[in-house]
Amino acid sequence: MHQIATGAVDWKAIRQDFPILGEQAHGHPLIYFDSAATSQKPRQVLEALRHYYEHENANVHRGLHELSSRATEAYENSRSRVASYLGAASGDEIIFTRGTTESINLVAQAWGGKFLRPGDVVLLTEMEHHSNLVPWQLLAERIGIQLRFVPVRDDGTLALEQLPSLLTPEVKLFAFTHISNSLGTINPVAELCAKARAAGALTLVDAAQSAGHLPINVRELGCDFLAFSGHKMCSPTGIGALYGRAQVLDSMPPWHGGGEMIVSVTLEKSAFKKAPHRFEAGTPNIAGAIGLAAAIDYIEHIGRSAIFEHDVDLANYAMARLEELPGMRLLGPPAPRGALVGFVMEAAHPHDLTTFADRYGLAMRGGHHCNQPLMRRFGLPGTTRASFYLYNTKEEIDRMIEILHEAVRFFK
Repeated sequence: MHQIATGAVDWKAIRQDFPILGEQAHGHPLIYFDSAATSQKPRQVLEALRHYYEHENANVHRGLHELSSRATEAYENSRSRVASYLGAASGDEIIFTRGTTESINLVAQAWGGKFLRPGDVVLLTEMEHHSNLVPWQLLAERIGIQLRFVPVRDDGTLALEQLPSLLTPEVKLFAFTHISNSLGTINPVAELCAKARAAGALTLVDAAQSAGHLPINVRELGCDFLAFSGHKMCSPTGIGALYGRAQVLDSMPPWHGGGEMIVSVTLEKSAFKKAPHRFEAGTPNIAGAIGLAAAIDYIEHIGRSAIFEHDVDLANYAMARLEELPGMRLLGPPAPRGALVGFVMEAAHPHDLTTFADRYGLAMRGGHHCNQPLMRRFGLPGTTRASFYLYNTKEEIDRMIEILHEAVRFFK
């Protein structure tokens, strides 16, 4: 599938797997450059969802009938598939969640609520998405921990020379993004995890923008937690996962209480299952987990290394073409960078520019991208962001440049 004689990926053929790319917007062919917000879904994933609902739909774990057995097997196979995809030691290190946001909240409340004390420090960076900022602010208000931040340089990279003064014995957790959703910066995860481990701190990696784009092995990275969202990597919305190192997960109390996560319940007290089921109260998103496994199969068939090369090539091409436009300011470092470009143009506010582009069928995102502190760091109300994935082409980028030139003329 999607291979040509030389062994290279036929990227244009891949587009045929995504029905929505045949849509029109305002009478123009759709150009979808908003995959950092959510990706589109291939037929293979849509068919996996349909097959589940038509042939296996039942609740998991608790039923003794055939359909429940099928659903349980498919659900737990999906957990094993995620574990393999991330290089985890076993499926017991994978907790299904609604996505990156819920995963980080789980760590903050379950791990942080038990192990952090007033005066302890959680180290973050200035480029964090609100999902890796607000949960720690809430915890700080509740129990009195302190937050520190690794600064961001003007070029969009972290000021790692300041790490020795920030990563002190008071730091119990270093939580940081793998790829910035506004700058495209790819942070040196393994290096940061090694430095944190040497300082006695645990690590949490926000892999929302990286899990579907490049190879990840949690044991090679050396992280203690890693969170990602399925909907940014070809799977349905409302499903994601938290990887947690087994020893750490076993030390954490439940976060949500209810059915399925228990061993026994009396009117006075309850005993809880081991991880990961301890953290999955209630009926899970069974179809979502199955769709996530189908998305992983799809991505792995193409190859994450090939996808990463394709993404970097598109981002570099877009950066070069955008520099042709008058009054252009590009954010973030040069190559290598993630599959997105954030920019501002003198001609128009990001909201106005994005609305104008939509009239021509070009879907981008304008705003602060849930990065308000980072936008303030650069003195901006927001940016326009074009983000790419395996189904995008350079021809679409060329069309984007034409539309932006038209925007310059219009707003003048």
